[in-house]
Amino acid sequence: MPQLTLTERRNGDVTVLDAAGKIVIGDGSVQLRDRVRDLISSGHYKILLNLGAISYVDSSGIGELVSSYTTVNNVGGQLKLVNLNRKIQDLLMITKLLTVFETYDDEEEAVKSFR
Repeated sequence: MPQLTLTERRNGDVTVLDAAGKIVIGDGSVQLRDRVRDLISSGHYKILLNLGAISYVDSSGIGELVSSYTTVNNVGGQLKLVNLNRKIQDLLMITKLLTVFETYDDEEEAVKSFR
């Protein structure tokens, strides 16, 4: 069974990736990287990563979130996060990444924030 499951859907012109499981070294981080790059190559530059069902993120997973953010930004797109649990919020705060990512508690609010 994969450690990470990604389900893709559209909310207007925003691609929402619903992530479930763990974003960890190995399959989890590689799967996220590949999916984000696939979205970009098919012309989807507004990506909302829903982390509501993520139970754990390790340092490799954090690195992959940053890498995905950078990759999307470099092509003029936006990657934002929604539904962060307390553990992930704390992790992003400790690593000072809450100042990098735009994070939202509500999907509709996040979707409206894309320009």
